Amino acid sequence: MSLLNDLINLNLSDVTEKIIAEYIWIGGSGMDLRSKARFLILQSFQSGTMMVLQQAKPCEDSEVILYPQAIFPDPFRRGNHILVMCDAYTPAGEPIPTNKRYDAAKIFSRPEVAAEEPWYGIEQEYTLLQKDVKWPLGWPVGGFPGPQGPYYCGIGADKAFGREIVDAHYKACLYAGINVSGINGKLCWSVGIPSWAVRWNLCRRSALVARYILERITEIAGVVVSFDPKPIQGDWNGAGAHTNYSTKSMREDGGYEIIKKAIEKLGLRHKHHIAAYGEGNERRLTGKHETADINTFLWGVANRGASIRVGRDTEKEGKGYFEDRRPASNMDPYVVTSMIAETTILWKP
Repeated sequence: MSLLNDLINLNLSDVTEKIIAEYIWIGGSGMDLRSKARFLILQSFQSGTMMVLQQAKPCEDSEVILYPQAIFPDPFRRGNHILVMCDAYTPAGEPIPTNKRYDAAKIFSRPEVAAEEPWYGIEQEYTLLQKDVKWPLGWPVGGFPGPQGPYYCGIGADKAFGREIVDAHYKACLYAGINVSGINGKLCWSVGIPSWAVRWNLCRRSALVARYILERITEIAGVVVSFDPKPIQGDWNGAGAHTNYSTKSMREDGGYEIIKKAIEKLGLRHKHHIAAYGEGNERRLTGKHETADINTFLWGVANRGASIRVGRDTEKEGKGYFEDRRPASNMDPYVVTSMIAETTILWKP
């Protein structure tokens, strides 16, 4: 194993100017991530350096074209090696069905949306499972730990399961330039992936690359990561992707009134949003375990059982942001963020 580790950690810069670019894209299911490496000269890499894939499709029509959209330092190979987040298109230049960024870009490029400078912070929750039995890490096989209560931000071998994986993910994301503001343990681990930059694309791409990094780390650790919104049935919390949101008008004086109007519009399109907020969300949004019922829209200040939660600081200061608690952990960040912007800025009731 020591020789294998030595080979994995070889410093290629001693023998070549080329680097390894790991191209990442969303797979055919719309919820899986895939990757493929390419060896190239770093100085010659440009956003137009595309890759042709041979997908598992009929042989006479198997090509998919990957177009790079964002570059991140590679925390696995390190050095000058990079991760490349891509969009997928047909050879004719049409976005494939799982390329949700294409439609999201149209919304975020609208002058009305750009002028409002929307900010997002995505709280990505996930569950770590034992590989062979697909049962939560740290739980007795076929059994359950003690009732919920001591796990939220808990410490200790009987409360915090898989902390080394979570910390590895945290540091790997920071190495890759992904702004992770913090982590905390619940019965499932939860990690927030926000971006406060005005550039709209940083948040969504970062969320997807952070998922990719997590998948790679759990692969190394021999653990399965699940983004299922309700991996364990019964009296246990599900897993969501709470999405914090604000616009320039909401962050300025008088913004609380803008926030309330935006929430009213979200309520009018509740079913439209729910339909796009992730697969299996009906198992999570039951009105229990810090959720609102999937068929009911309600909002409140500091209410974790609401569809939309407004923080007390926002209410007190009269400006700030709100949290959409409806998205499932397996949601597509391009879909959710663009839909929130579309409803709150562009849509006219």
